Amino acid sequence: MNGPTGGRRRVSRRSLLIAGASGLGVAGLAAGSATGVIPFNQALQRAAGVASSTPVTQLGSMRVERVYSAARGREVDLVFLLPSKKPPRGLPMSLMLHGLHGNARSAAPSGLLKQLGSDVARKAVPAYGYVAVDGGDNYWHQVRPGDDPMAMLLEEVPQWLKARGFGDPDGLPFACAGVSMGGFGTLVYARRRAERRQSPAAIAAIAPALLTSWPDMAKRRIFTGQTDWTSLDPLRHLDALQGIPTALYCGTEDNFITGVRRYIAEAHPAIGYTAHGKHSDTFFRTVVPSMVGFLGKHALPKA
Repeated sequence: MNGPTGGRRRVSRRSLLIAGASGLGVAGLAAGSATGVIPFNQALQRAAGVASSTPVTQLGSMRVERVYSAARGREVDLVFLLPSKKPPRGLPMSLMLHGLHGNARSAAPSGLLKQLGSDVARKAVPAYGYVAVDGGDNYWHQVRPGDDPMAMLLEEVPQWLKARGFGDPDGLPFACAGVSMGGFGTLVYARRRAERRQSPAAIAAIAPALLTSWPDMAKRRIFTGQTDWTSLDPLRHLDALQGIPTALYCGTEDNFITGVRRYIAEAHPAIGYTAHGKHSDTFFRTVVPSMVGFLGKHALPKA
Protein backbone atom coordinates (compact mmCIF):
# COMPACT_ATOMS: atom_id res chain seq x y z
CA MET A 1 0.00 0.00 0.00
CA ASN A 2 1.43 3.36 -0.97
CA GLY A 3 2.09 5.87 1.81
CA PRO A 4 1.67 9.65 1.60
CA THR A 5 5.23 10.09 0.33
CA GLY A 6 5.16 7.23 -2.14
CA GLY A 7 6.79 4.64 0.14
CA ARG A 8 5.30 1.21 0.69
CA ARG A 9 4.24 -0.21 4.03
CA ARG A 10 3.07 -3.70 4.82
CA VAL A 11 -0.36 -4.41 6.23
CA SER A 12 -0.87 -7.74 7.92
CA ARG A 13 -4.02 -9.61 6.89
CA ARG A 14 -5.37 -9.47 10.42
CA SER A 15 -4.71 -5.73 10.60
CA LEU A 16 -7.52 -4.92 8.18
CA LEU A 17 -10.95 -4.85 9.79
CA ILE A 18 -13.89 -4.31 7.48
CA ALA A 19 -16.86 -2.93 9.36
CA GLY A 20 -19.28 -5.35 7.73
CA ALA A 21 -21.40 -5.81 10.82
CA SER A 22 -22.77 -2.30 10.41
CA GLY A 23 -23.43 -2.76 6.70
CA LEU A 24 -21.45 0.36 5.93
CA GLY A 25 -18.52 -1.12 4.03
CA VAL A 26 -16.12 1.32 5.71
CA ALA A 27 -12.60 0.12 6.44
CA GLY A 28 -10.82 0.39 9.76
CA LEU A 29 -7.89 -1.24 11.49
CA ALA A 30 -8.17 -3.42 14.55
CA ALA A 31 -6.80 -1.85 17.70
CA GLY A 32 -3.19 -2.67 18.38
CA SER A 33 -2.64 -4.47 15.08
CA ALA A 34 -1.54 -1.69 12.74
CA THR A 35 2.01 -2.02 11.47
CA GLY A 36 2.68 1.56 10.35
CA VAL A 37 1.20 4.73 8.92
CA ILE A 38 -1.54 3.36 6.72
CA PRO A 39 -3.58 6.01 4.89
CA PHE A 40 -6.72 5.18 2.96
CA ASN A 41 -5.44 5.03 -0.59
CA GLN A 42 -7.84 5.47 -3.48
CA ALA A 43 -8.19 1.78 -4.31
CA LEU A 44 -9.01 0.88 -0.73
CA GLN A 45 -11.36 3.83 -0.41
CA ARG A 46 -13.30 2.79 -3.50
CA ALA A 47 -13.52 -0.80 -2.32
CA ALA A 48 -14.68 0.27 1.13
CA GLY A 49 -17.09 2.97 -0.01
CA VAL A 50 -15.09 5.79 1.56
CA ALA A 51 -14.51 9.02 -0.33
CA SER A 52 -11.15 9.98 -1.80
CA SER A 53 -9.17 12.80 -0.21
CA THR A 54 -8.57 14.34 -3.64
CA PRO A 55 -10.46 17.66 -4.00
CA VAL A 56 -12.80 17.78 -6.96
CA THR A 57 -14.84 20.92 -7.54
CA GLN A 58 -16.13 22.41 -4.29
CA LEU A 59 -14.25 23.11 -1.10
CA GLY A 60 -17.24 23.76 1.13
CA SER A 61 -18.29 26.91 2.94
CA MET A 62 -17.60 28.11 6.48
CA ARG A 63 -19.88 30.48 8.39
CA VAL A 64 -19.20 32.00 11.80
CA GLU A 65 -21.80 33.65 14.03
CA ARG A 66 -21.81 34.96 17.57
CA VAL A 67 -24.71 33.81 19.77
CA TYR A 68 -25.57 34.02 23.45
CA SER A 69 -25.68 30.73 25.37
CA ALA A 70 -27.82 30.91 28.48
CA ALA A 71 -26.52 27.48 29.48
CA ARG A 72 -22.94 28.78 29.49
CA GLY A 73 -23.77 32.31 30.60
CA ARG A 74 -21.78 33.93 27.80
CA GLU A 75 -21.53 34.56 24.09
CA VAL A 76 -20.03 31.75 22.03
CA ASP A 77 -18.95 31.24 18.45
CA LEU A 78 -21.32 29.17 16.33
CA VAL A 79 -19.39 27.78 13.38
CA PHE A 80 -20.96 26.02 10.40
CA LEU A 81 -18.96 23.82 8.04
CA LEU A 82 -21.21 23.38 5.01
CA PRO A 83 -20.78 21.40 1.79
CA SER A 84 -21.59 24.42 -0.39
CA LYS A 85 -22.41 28.13 -0.17
CA LYS A 86 -26.11 27.44 -0.69
CA PRO A 87 -26.94 24.23 1.18
CA PRO A 88 -30.50 22.89 1.03
CA ARG A 89 -32.99 23.67 3.78
CA GLY A 90 -33.12 20.91 6.37
CA LEU A 91 -29.48 19.98 5.76
CA PRO A 92 -28.55 17.17 8.20
CA MET A 93 -25.94 18.39 10.68
CA SER A 94 -23.35 16.69 12.85
CA LEU A 95 -21.85 18.31 15.92
CA MET A 96 -18.07 18.75 15.88
CA LEU A 97 -16.69 19.08 19.42
CA HIS A 98 -13.28 20.68 20.00
CA GLY A 99 -10.49 19.49 22.24
CA LEU A 100 -8.91 20.91 25.38
CA HIS A 101 -7.78 24.55 24.94
CA GLY A 102 -9.61 24.61 21.61
CA ASN A 103 -12.66 26.45 20.35
CA ALA A 104 -15.35 26.26 17.68
CA ARG A 105 -13.15 27.75 14.97
CA SER A 106 -10.41 25.16 15.52
CA ALA A 107 -12.66 22.18 16.25
CA ALA A 108 -12.32 20.40 12.91
CA PRO A 109 -9.15 18.54 11.93
CA SER A 110 -7.34 19.82 8.84
CA GLY A 111 -8.99 19.03 5.54
CA LEU A 112 -12.48 18.37 6.88
CA LEU A 113 -14.20 21.20 5.03
CA LYS A 114 -12.45 20.39 1.74
CA GLN A 115 -13.24 16.69 2.12
CA LEU A 116 -16.89 17.38 2.91
CA GLY A 117 -17.37 19.72 -0.03
CA SER A 118 -15.59 17.36 -2.41
CA ASP A 119 -17.47 14.25 -1.29
CA VAL A 120 -20.88 15.91 -1.46
CA ALA A 121 -20.11 17.45 -4.86
CA ARG A 122 -19.21 14.01 -6.23
CA LYS A 123 -22.26 12.50 -4.51
CA ALA A 124 -20.01 10.12 -2.64
CA VAL A 125 -22.10 10.93 0.45
CA PRO A 126 -25.46 12.66 0.95
CA ALA A 127 -25.26 16.39 1.63
CA TYR A 128 -24.66 17.17 5.30
CA GLY A 129 -22.71 19.63 7.40
CA TYR A 130 -21.00 20.17 10.75
CA VAL A 131 -21.67 22.69 13.50
CA ALA A 132 -19.18 23.62 16.22
CA VAL A 133 -19.59 25.74 19.37
CA ASP A 134 -17.27 27.02 22.09
CA GLY A 135 -17.45 24.55 24.98
CA GLY A 136 -14.62 25.68 27.24
CA ASP A 137 -12.06 23.38 28.85
CA ASN A 138 -14.39 21.34 31.04
CA TYR A 139 -14.79 18.03 29.17
CA TRP A 140 -18.20 19.11 27.91
CA HIS A 141 -19.90 18.92 31.30
CA GLN A 142 -20.76 21.36 34.05
CA VAL A 143 -17.82 22.02 36.35
CA ARG A 144 -18.86 25.42 37.66
CA PRO A 145 -22.40 26.64 38.38
CA GLY A 146 -23.83 28.59 35.46
CA ASP A 147 -21.56 27.03 32.81
CA ASP A 148 -23.05 23.83 31.37
CA PRO A 149 -21.78 23.06 27.86
CA MET A 150 -23.68 19.75 27.68
CA ALA A 151 -26.95 21.58 28.29
CA MET A 152 -25.95 23.96 25.50
CA LEU A 153 -25.49 21.02 23.13
CA LEU A 154 -28.73 19.32 24.13
CA GLU A 155 -31.05 22.30 24.53
CA GLU A 156 -29.69 25.31 22.66
CA VAL A 157 -27.91 23.95 19.60
CA PRO A 158 -31.13 22.41 18.21
CA GLN A 159 -32.86 25.79 18.60
CA TRP A 160 -30.03 27.55 16.77
CA LEU A 161 -30.05 24.99 13.99
CA LYS A 162 -33.82 25.05 13.57
CA ALA A 163 -33.85 28.86 13.41
CA ARG A 164 -31.37 28.69 10.51
CA GLY A 165 -33.14 25.92 8.63
CA PHE A 166 -30.64 23.17 9.50
CA GLY A 167 -31.12 19.74 11.03
CA ASP A 168 -34.31 17.73 11.32
CA PRO A 169 -37.69 19.44 11.94
CA ASP A 170 -36.69 19.89 15.60
CA GLY A 171 -33.17 21.04 14.74
CA LEU A 172 -31.54 17.92 16.18
CA PRO A 173 -28.10 17.00 14.84
CA PHE A 174 -28.15 13.52 13.30
CA ALA A 175 -24.62 12.77 14.52
CA CYS A 176 -21.75 13.96 16.67
CA ALA A 177 -17.99 13.91 16.16
CA GLY A 178 -15.12 15.21 18.23
CA VAL A 179 -11.37 15.26 18.74
CA SER A 180 -9.55 14.50 22.02
CA MET A 181 -11.62 16.10 24.81
CA GLY A 182 -14.26 16.51 22.12
CA GLY A 183 -14.13 12.77 21.49
CA PHE A 184 -14.82 12.19 25.19
CA GLY A 185 -17.66 14.71 24.92
CA THR A 186 -19.03 12.96 21.85
CA LEU A 187 -19.42 9.70 23.74
CA VAL A 188 -21.07 11.48 26.68
CA TYR A 189 -23.38 13.43 24.36
CA ALA A 190 -24.51 10.23 22.63
CA ARG A 191 -25.28 8.72 26.03
CA ARG A 192 -27.38 11.74 27.02
CA ARG A 193 -29.25 11.59 23.72
CA ALA A 194 -29.90 7.87 24.23
CA GLU A 195 -31.27 8.58 27.71
CA ARG A 196 -33.77 10.94 26.07
CA ARG A 197 -34.72 8.27 23.52
CA GLN A 198 -33.21 10.50 20.83
CA SER A 199 -30.11 8.49 19.99
CA PRO A 200 -27.94 9.99 17.24
CA ALA A 201 -27.69 8.03 13.99
CA ALA A 202 -23.89 7.76 14.31
CA ILE A 203 -20.91 9.13 16.23
CA ALA A 204 -17.19 9.43 15.55
CA ALA A 205 -14.36 10.11 18.00
CA ILE A 206 -10.79 10.92 17.00
CA ALA A 207 -8.25 10.22 19.76
CA PRO A 208 -10.92 10.49 22.48
CA ALA A 209 -9.48 11.50 25.85
CA LEU A 210 -10.05 8.16 27.56
CA LEU A 211 -7.76 7.74 30.56
CA THR A 212 -7.90 4.52 32.54
CA SER A 213 -7.01 5.72 36.05
CA TRP A 214 -8.25 8.48 38.30
CA PRO A 215 -4.75 9.73 39.28
CA ASP A 216 -4.01 10.40 35.60
CA MET A 217 -7.31 12.20 35.07
CA ALA A 218 -7.05 14.08 38.38
CA LYS A 219 -3.90 15.83 37.11
CA ARG A 220 -6.08 17.65 34.57
CA ARG A 221 -8.08 19.33 37.36
CA ILE A 222 -11.27 19.16 35.33
CA PHE A 223 -13.52 16.97 37.45
CA THR A 224 -14.66 17.80 40.97
CA GLY A 225 -13.63 14.35 42.14
CA GLN A 226 -13.39 10.70 41.22
CA THR A 227 -17.16 10.23 41.48
CA ASP A 228 -17.72 13.07 39.02
CA TRP A 229 -15.33 11.46 36.55
CA THR A 230 -16.63 7.89 36.87
CA SER A 231 -20.21 9.09 36.39
CA LEU A 232 -19.20 10.32 32.93
CA ASP A 233 -16.28 8.09 31.89
CA PRO A 234 -17.36 6.34 28.65
CA LEU A 235 -15.34 3.25 29.57
CA ARG A 236 -17.71 2.72 32.49
CA HIS A 237 -20.89 3.18 30.47
CA LEU A 238 -20.34 1.05 27.37
CA ASP A 239 -23.86 -0.39 27.37
CA ALA A 240 -25.37 3.09 27.07
CA LEU A 241 -24.30 3.37 23.42
CA GLN A 242 -25.37 -0.07 22.23
CA GLY A 243 -26.95 0.12 18.80
CA ILE A 244 -25.36 3.48 17.89
CA PRO A 245 -22.93 3.08 14.96
CA THR A 246 -19.58 4.33 16.27
CA ALA A 247 -16.15 5.01 14.78
CA LEU A 248 -12.99 5.43 16.88
CA TYR A 249 -9.58 6.47 15.57
CA CYS A 250 -6.30 6.85 17.48
CA GLY A 251 -2.55 6.92 16.92
CA THR A 252 -0.53 4.20 18.60
CA GLU A 253 1.85 6.79 20.10
CA ASP A 254 -1.06 8.80 21.51
CA ASN A 255 -1.34 9.07 25.31
CA PHE A 256 -4.96 7.93 25.04
CA ILE A 257 -4.25 4.75 23.08
CA THR A 258 -4.64 2.45 26.10
CA GLY A 259 -8.13 3.71 26.82
CA VAL A 260 -9.08 3.66 23.15
CA ARG A 261 -7.88 0.09 22.74
CA ARG A 262 -9.90 -0.93 25.76
CA TYR A 263 -12.98 0.77 24.37
CA ILE A 264 -12.57 -0.92 20.99
CA ALA A 265 -12.02 -4.33 22.59
CA GLU A 266 -15.04 -4.07 24.87
CA ALA A 267 -17.53 -2.04 22.83
CA HIS A 268 -16.76 -3.42 19.34
CA PRO A 269 -17.45 -0.19 17.41
CA ALA A 270 -18.20 -0.29 13.68
CA ILE A 271 -14.74 1.17 13.06
CA GLY A 272 -11.78 0.78 15.39
CA TYR A 273 -8.74 2.26 13.64
CA THR A 274 -5.27 2.54 15.11
CA ALA A 275 -2.05 3.32 13.25
CA HIS A 276 1.32 4.92 13.89
CA GLY A 277 0.82 8.50 15.01
CA LYS A 278 0.89 10.92 17.91
CA HIS A 279 -1.81 13.12 19.41
CA SER A 280 -1.61 15.75 16.70
CA ASP A 281 -3.28 17.02 13.58
CA THR A 282 -0.68 15.11 11.56
CA PHE A 283 -2.52 11.92 12.51
CA PHE A 284 -6.01 13.42 12.84
CA ARG A 285 -6.10 14.60 9.23
CA THR A 286 -5.36 11.10 7.92
CA VAL A 287 -8.69 9.77 9.20
CA VAL A 288 -10.85 12.65 7.91
CA PRO A 289 -11.84 10.81 4.68
CA SER A 290 -13.02 7.81 6.67
CA MET A 291 -14.93 9.92 9.21
CA VAL A 292 -16.68 12.03 6.57
CA GLY A 293 -17.69 8.88 4.69
CA PHE A 294 -18.77 7.03 7.82
CA LEU A 295 -21.04 9.79 9.11
CA GLY A 296 -22.28 10.55 5.60
CA LYS A 297 -23.67 7.03 5.27
CA HIS A 298 -25.98 7.86 8.19
CA ALA A 299 -26.99 11.36 7.12
CA LEU A 300 -30.27 10.32 5.51
CA PRO A 301 -33.19 9.30 7.75
CA LYS A 302 -34.03 5.61 7.79
CA ALA A 303 -36.92 4.61 5.57
